[in-house]
Amino acid sequence: MNNNQGWINLYKPKNLSSFQAIKKIKKNFSIEKIGHAGTLDPLAEGILPVALGKTTKLIPFVAMNLKKYKFTITWGSQTSTDDISGSILHTSDNFPSQNKILSNLKNYIGIISQVPPTVSAVKINGKRAYKLARENKKFQISSKNVYIKNLKLIKYNQDSSIFEIECGKGFYIRSLARDFARDLGTFGHISSLERLKVGRFTKESSIFLDDLLKIGKRLADINCVRPSVSMLDDILAYEIVDENDLKDISMGKTIKIDEKKLENISLITTEEKDFFLSNNGDIVSIGKLNRNLFKPKKVLI
Repeated sequence: MNNNQGWINLYKPKNLSSFQAIKKIKKNFSIEKIGHAGTLDPLAEGILPVALGKTTKLIPFVAMNLKKYKFTITWGSQTSTDDISGSILHTSDNFPSQNKILSNLKNYIGIISQVPPTVSAVKINGKRAYKLARENKKFQISSKNVYIKNLKLIKYNQDSSIFEIECGKGFYIRSLARDFARDLGTFGHISSLERLKVGRFTKESSIFLDDLLKIGKRLADINCVRPSVSMLDDILAYEIVDENDLKDISMGKTIKIDEKKLENISLITTEEKDFFLSNNGDIVSIGKLNRNLFKPKKVLI
């Protein structure tokens, strides 16, 4: 593995956009190609997986990983952004009881329908919703199905409560606060948000942005780059070492896979999922496996 590609398990601070965070890294280490998986709002902090070099091609696959958050809902007011940064739109003197909150949690497990916040990156006729909102234009955002694996109450106070959630791709915590409060007969907005985990990347194993920038000025100085395969959770991966296979893959050619090494892999499963080839911990290709023939869709070497 080399530092020209791979992942950085970055802990993004508050009051900084995801774009601004990776821009600082790109400038500090003179990185040509960089990207991130799963945008965090400026007011949010936590795990932001950063992809280097050709690993940026894996970002769409990493976006499928489950994410874990800790957040605070402040009861009694709804804002224009559904978080603490917006102006107050509605207020209520009704504050939910702990028992009422606990009894409502079961309604937010599994697949639910959710409308993204008005101030979000959702595209409306090719334009971002937050830009339309800034221009005071009227528009509607369609609902979409999202997935919640777990939702639990961590701490209860009358005016605010702390929760933890594990959810899937495209989930908006701000929308949850808005909808959950309405179900409780009141209003609510997010007053704090922290992403604790994305796939295999956790807070405990992350590096803070300031600490990363202090390491040095060269890409080779970064000692926390992880192999590109490290972020791919629950995938089908196969390590190749043959130089001829690597050469064929680099030219987009189909190669044969050793059937003996596929004995523990269900071929039925591979028809439903992308299959990954790796070399020394770095993903070299993504494609489909038909019996023992691998046909590349994307090549990363």
